[in-house]
Amino acid sequence: MRTLGLVMACLACFGLESARAEEAPGRAMARQATADTTPWITTNHADHDILKQNFTSGSEVTKACLTCHNEAGSQVMQTIHWTWRDPDSPEEEKIGKAGLTLNNFCISIHGNEPRCTSCHAGYGWKDKSFDFTDETKIDCLVCHEQTGTYKKFPTMAGLPVDKPKKFGKKTFTPPEWNTVAQSVARPTRKNCGTCHFFGGGGDGVKHGDLDSSLFMPDNALDVHMDARGKNFDCVRCHTTVAHDIAGRSYRTPAFETRTSLVEDDLAHKISCESCHTATPHQKGSKPNDHTDTVACQTCHIPTFAREKPTKMWWDWSKAGVKKEGKPYVENGPYGKPVYMTKKGDMRWEKNVTPEYFWFNGSIETLTARDTVDPSAEIAVNRPLGERDDPNARIFPFKVHRARQPMDAQAKNLVIPHLFGKKGSDAYWKTYDWNRAVASGMEHAGLPFSGDLAFAETSYVFPITHMVAPKEDTVACAECHTREGGRMSAANLGGFYMPGRDTGGPLEASGWALVLASFFGVVIHGTIRILARQKR
Repeated sequence: MRTLGLVMACLACFGLESARAEEAPGRAMARQATADTTPWITTNHADHDILKQNFTSGSEVTKACLTCHNEAGSQVMQTIHWTWRDPDSPEEEKIGKAGLTLNNFCISIHGNEPRCTSCHAGYGWKDKSFDFTDETKIDCLVCHEQTGTYKKFPTMAGLPVDKPKKFGKKTFTPPEWNTVAQSVARPTRKNCGTCHFFGGGGDGVKHGDLDSSLFMPDNALDVHMDARGKNFDCVRCHTTVAHDIAGRSYRTPAFETRTSLVEDDLAHKISCESCHTATPHQKGSKPNDHTDTVACQTCHIPTFAREKPTKMWWDWSKAGVKKEGKPYVENGPYGKPVYMTKKGDMRWEKNVTPEYFWFNGSIETLTARDTVDPSAEIAVNRPLGERDDPNARIFPFKVHRARQPMDAQAKNLVIPHLFGKKGSDAYWKTYDWNRAVASGMEHAGLPFSGDLAFAETSYVFPITHMVAPKEDTVACAECHTREGGRMSAANLGGFYMPGRDTGGPLEASGWALVLASFFGVVIHGTIRILARQKR
């Protein structure tokens, strides 16, 4: 009865009849903001003589690019796509992939550069000797070429091959340098997705809301990127100034203020409010009363990993088991590996319901220098924000959990050297954790006691893509319910939520009305009885 009453109240507040008759203001504003989706161009790069020369490497192409785009090199070098460091954190804290920040997937790039930096926007970051000041090491093509034929080899530090070479069952071939150089244009989903859809070493491994299904999504998967609809590229929202692409990185939020394009037509389009405003629903409807505490994504992304599975659990402590003396892979549901000798146990899921936390746009992350408490789950990173923070909203997250190596004596998470050549201390060559961790920590300039243990950890990813059609949004009763609701009091406690919590002003008012009605009936009945007796 409580749920039915709540639903009826919500329907009344939503004003469904008026919504049918009139388009919601936020939708109308978004139509104006995206009225023209055809990108304009001012040159055809195929006509440039400098791009017709006989190129033999990516660096030669970059040199040619810089002859015209002579500020681009210095611009790129200031961005996180080049530095892999959080721009707003002090240098000594070393926050970022190129610092001492960890995750609970492949943990850290230290000692593993040739594998990890295959997704760096540069050429040749194979070890500490990489020159971050050399503009010719910038890879312009990975973001701008449009042939779809340009590929970096997965273990060559961001370099393409110069002759055919196999990786697993796939053969990589050298780029046709002139063709790819002359094809350059604004980045598309294919450019961005080449790295971001495959983070963590495979399709959909990391983020949950980013995978290869977004190359050509339909409306049911994402209303903005729908290939037959608006067909937004990533840069439609992740707008760019001087090669600095809008978006969150570690403690640096994606945006400081929730500004619509009506208020500031030069604002980044990275927030929902940019196009839809802070009151996107019909005037007087209840959802508009939620936007100061609940993120748009919370209602409009009911689940993630809707087409492709995403990894939700990774147990490194189980790695190293062989069959008949050889490493092996065992596949499970969705055709994904559930055990690998190299990596241990894994679990994949589809149509995952997010977990929810207060989030102000910043994420705090551990480094390999931080002391941790292994008696409880260790948050390798965590969203910042509290209920009384005006910038915080209840926000959906993927939470990836794992069991990863730590120094039992020093009580810090450690960096293993995973990828390496034969004869190195890399775990994937030796299957010796102590050797691998000692090597990785030495590479990072950190001590290791030699006392190895494994700790359970969590790592969060904000869910912002895979926006569902309005008919698939989260229903009121999925949150405002006593049992099995989305809004866990463990993550979102300290305040009263109607339908979820007992007590509170709304429930007290309801019971007061019930009691008042009861006593009113009793008093009225008593008066009637007494009046009849006097007759």
